[in-house]
Amino acid sequence: MDIAFEKQIVLVTGAARGVGHALCTAFGRRGAQVHASDILEPELELLNQSIQCDRGGTIQIHPADITDETKVAGLVEEIQRLNDGRSIDIVVCAAGGIVGQQAKPIDEVTQEDWRGIIDVNITGVFNVIKAVVPGMKKGRAGQIVVISSPAGLRTSLTGIQSYALSKAGQIGLVRQLAQELGPHGIRVNSVAPGFMPTSPDYVRQWEGYGSAGQAALKERIALRRLCTPEDVAHAVMFLASHYAGFITGQTLPVNGTP
Repeated sequence: MDIAFEKQIVLVTGAARGVGHALCTAFGRRGAQVHASDILEPELELLNQSIQCDRGGTIQIHPADITDETKVAGLVEEIQRLNDGRSIDIVVCAAGGIVGQQAKPIDEVTQEDWRGIIDVNITGVFNVIKAVVPGMKKGRAGQIVVISSPAGLRTSLTGIQSYALSKAGQIGLVRQLAQELGPHGIRVNSVAPGFMPTSPDYVRQWEGYGSAGQAALKERIALRRLCTPEDVAHAVMFLASHYAGFITGQTLPVNGTP
């Protein structure tokens, strides 16, 4: 199975590190015209130095805050301008997370805490998809993949209520949009990774488990190892390709467990 994306225009949000970085690498090596976006501008700048493309693939970076609808619309317009008016073929929404928060009882959660996570995980995904859909509708084709996380839902039961809600909401949005956009030739799916200590928030969580807790977590995983960004990227490559042409509205777990 040779999966390639020559000449296809791909937007990846949350591209600066972890899963987003692995996605940019995977698409770039398969010939895509990758547009990498993130709010972390210094880290985003390093993409051009760290990723080697193949098959004519390219990487261009676009610092942007996906919680700002106007900036997201401008981002999509800029990408289309750079590609002679062509619309985006594939978008992967990988931006999100717990934005530096820690678990706390619901009666101690502030409105600022609540909105911080909802804004990036729900509103941000909404803004990005809303902006790319008109072009996809015009071309009667498009692939949308959201990085969700049932594994994160279980973790969130310890206290980050808005994160649990936001990840469940992403999966619900994927199902709804798959039904709505299917008649326009647009497929919408999600990938649900297992736990990965790939950002400061999750590194802190991982280190907080201690050696015994880390070993216990791996023992609960059938394959006895943690998920990697490359594991997630491989699943996205499949869902974004023509090999998944009759798959939509699905959430593909990538967590090493039946």
